[in-house]
Amino acid sequence: ELHIDSDKTSCINRAGIDIDKVNPIVYFPTIREYRKTGEKIGEAFKEGNKIREGSRAYFDNVAEECHSMRKGFFSENVRKEAVKKSGIERGMVAADIGAGSGFITEELIKNGAEVIAVDQSEEMISILKRKYNGIKALKGNGENLPVEESSVDAVFANMYLHHAENPETAIKEMVRILKPNGKLVITDLDKHEYHFLQSEQYDRWLGFDREEIKRWYENAGLKNISVECSGDECCADSNCGCSSAKITIFMAYGEKQEEK
Repeated sequence: ELHIDSDKTSCINRAGIDIDKVNPIVYFPTIREYRKTGEKIGEAFKEGNKIREGSRAYFDNVAEECHSMRKGFFSENVRKEAVKKSGIERGMVAADIGAGSGFITEELIKNGAEVIAVDQSEEMISILKRKYNGIKALKGNGENLPVEESSVDAVFANMYLHHAENPETAIKEMVRILKPNGKLVITDLDKHEYHFLQSEQYDRWLGFDREEIKRWYENAGLKNISVECSGDECCADSNCGCSSAKITIFMAYGEKQEEK
């Protein structure tokens, strides 16, 4: 019998296999095809690991320049509107997922929040600890957060989701750490076709369809969901200077259901 870990479906998808059709009796009529399919999945896992390690190394390398790089990508209005949307108040606890050098964290501190910042890059964590006294800066994977369940009032993820291996799993994990009635605010890229962002900045996904984000929010059990234009755009030039990206940024909002 073939067992597929639901957390690894993104690797299965990269292998070009329809997960709904994976049945040893129907889908693998011969041992040879079974082995070939296993090889495809294995190759996809290797590719996933390669992208993951490449992404981590990329952000370690650009950590010191991340703040100045961000200024060229999008405006500070993104974080102001995200924090405003959450209704965060002084003394509340907020988590910044994929925190980078502290773009969202800084705005949360200005609003008097207690901040838990999570990032996969050790260099980014070092910068966060150096820049901001009193925050919790934790190294971790956004799909397996080192944060207790139902412990924060709001979760933010700015430009993180398109780097996540499994975005829907990441959203469910963010919801896990929210208190009942806690707020989730994600700001990220709308669907686009600028492939150089994958090869140069290790983006896993070419943005997202807003209806897809809404569906993932619903599947995570959120209420009062909205996915709308943030009013801002992300701009980036390719290393060769032969291509320029200009992508609208969406803001997704939802509230965690009260426990029954």
